[in-house]
Amino acid sequence: MRIAEQCVAEITGTFLLVFAGTGAMMFNELSGGAITHPGIAATFGLAVMLAVFTLGRISGAHINPAVTLGFWAAGHFETKRMAPYIASQCAGAILASGLLLGLFGNQADMGATLPIAIDGQRLVYPCLALETLCTFILMFVILRAAVDGGEKNFTVAVVVGGTVAMLSLFAGPISGASMNPARSLGPALASGNFTSFWIYLLGPSLGALLAVPAWRATRLAKRNPEPR
Repeated sequence: MRIAEQCVAEITGTFLLVFAGTGAMMFNELSGGAITHPGIAATFGLAVMLAVFTLGRISGAHINPAVTLGFWAAGHFETKRMAPYIASQCAGAILASGLLLGLFGNQADMGATLPIAIDGQRLVYPCLALETLCTFILMFVILRAAVDGGEKNFTVAVVVGGTVAMLSLFAGPISGASMNPARSLGPALASGNFTSFWIYLLGPSLGALLAVPAWRATRLAKRNPEPR
C-alpha cells in the first residue's frame, strides 16, 4: 500500500473521530444536554469502530499519534512512516475542528480536553495519570487484538471501539479521556484554549509506550506457560 493512500486514510479516520466525537460534545451543549455524557462516549467509540472497520486494511486506522508511537515501539511500524502518519492525523483533526467552528461557532470549547477543576483548581497531575493509564489500557488492547489475536477486521473494530467508549464513559468527565494528541490538538487550535495541553501530549504518549512491555510480557507468558 502506498504511503499517500495510507495518509489519506489517516486523515479521513481522524477527521471522522474528531468531527463526530467533539461534534457530539458541542451539540450536547447546543441542545441543552440532549445527547448526554453516555451518548458522547458512545459516539467516540462508534467513530473509532467505523474508522477501524472501513480503513483498517488501508492504513491500520491508527487515527492517533500515540497509537502510531506504540506500534513503532512494538516493532510493528516503520520509522520512516511515523512523521507522515502523525502529520496526517493532526491534519484530519484540525480540519474537523475547523469545519465545526465554521458551522457552529465556538461551543463547549470545541470539545477541548480539559482537566476537571475542583474549588477552582484543575487536577492536573491526577488527570495526567488518568490519561496515561487510559492510553495504556487502549494500546494494550489494540496490540493484543490487532497483532496477537488474529481476529478479523470487524472484531478488532468492535473491541477497540468498545474500549474507547468504556474509557470515555468513566474518564471523560475528569480528564476528557483524550488518549489521543491529535484529538486534543484540533479543538485546542479551534478554540484557542490550550489549558494544560501538555497533559494530552505527554500522557497518551507515555501510556502507549508503557503498554508495549506489558504486551510483550503477555506474549512471553504465552510461549512459556506454567507447568501443570
